[in-house]
Amino acid sequence: MENLDRALRPIIENAIGENKVILITGTRRVGKTVLLKAIKEEYKGPSLYINGEDFDMQALLRHRSAANYKSVIGDATLLMIDEEQAIPDIGPILKLMIDSIAPLTIVATVSSSFDLINKTGDPLTGRKYQMMLYPMAQAEIKKSETRIETLQNLDDRLIYGSYPALFGMKTTARKQAYLQDLVQSYLLKDILAYEGIRHSDKIVKILRLIAHQVGCEVSYSEIGQQLGMSKNTVENYLDLLSKVFIVFKLWAYSTNLRKEISKGVKWYFYDNGIRNAIINDFSFPALRNDMGVLWENYMLSERIKRNAYAGQMVHYYFWRTYDQQEIDLIEAADGKISAYEFKLSPQAKAKRPDFFAKSYPGSTFEKISKDNYLDWIS
Repeated sequence: MENLDRALRPIIENAIGENKVILITGTRRVGKTVLLKAIKEEYKGPSLYINGEDFDMQALLRHRSAANYKSVIGDATLLMIDEEQAIPDIGPILKLMIDSIAPLTIVATVSSSFDLINKTGDPLTGRKYQMMLYPMAQAEIKKSETRIETLQNLDDRLIYGSYPALFGMKTTARKQAYLQDLVQSYLLKDILAYEGIRHSDKIVKILRLIAHQVGCEVSYSEIGQQLGMSKNTVENYLDLLSKVFIVFKLWAYSTNLRKEISKGVKWYFYDNGIRNAIINDFSFPALRNDMGVLWENYMLSERIKRNAYAGQMVHYYFWRTYDQQEIDLIEAADGKISAYEFKLSPQAKAKRPDFFAKSYPGSTFEKISKDNYLDWIS
């Protein structure tokens, strides 16, 4: 894991020296701490690393004065804070540090976006950059794999995903145990600690239902009926799950044409291995009936990583009409519309729907299969 080069690293290093707070978000165990330490090791100037979960450090930072923070930081021009959300009142603390100590850059990790909003948030307006670290992206993996090796490892990625620690594990049993522990002990930790959560078992059940509905439109009312809760509660819980970077949603794309679905929503997982761990299914591809689902989820998550690390601002949607014409992914960027259909088999046919072609004549359409996916995601 330590030897894996992360695409976010040069982006962060290029921002050092701008007297800003650089906030790195992402799930637990996605490699944020390893990334921090790698940046610190290569930094040529004086630096300081702080573990936000250290009680002694929390006590030291409690006295909010510029003099105190200058004493703590010393001559360091780079301050790195891991799990900064564990430090009480961290937002005002970071603001005072960055305003009163120059030159100083602060790089801090955050495990959830509601920590980012509630504990870091407004005090850093205009003083921060926010970047997300994902599970390993194909653009990162290709630096240590040949193209042939990547193709050979495709089934493994579809089943076990791309969390960094998995790349040092040789057996499927170890990978399965790691992912199960990750789901049970770490990924839900931030949500279950979040005040106001009363039904942790319901959150897990919602995740399982969503895992079985990847690629399908989700009805909050139907899920609520199955679990004995309101549609608003289901929607709120899914919003929390998105804030700890486990799942993300696509809205329906529409320009208010009569035949288009305009209010639908689909949910996907940032990592295939997490999805499969939640439903406890690590079966071999030949024994599964959901390989198309895994392909669609993998393509979407990898495309999002690719565009994010390339600095491309893209909005993602799916598209469907009431008479069941549909497209898996719509990308809207720079005034252009690009449509993609995901087919695991290169022999599977995919055609741009007639209504879409007539309604959006300047758009492009492409089938993404095993034949062409590598260039598309890396």
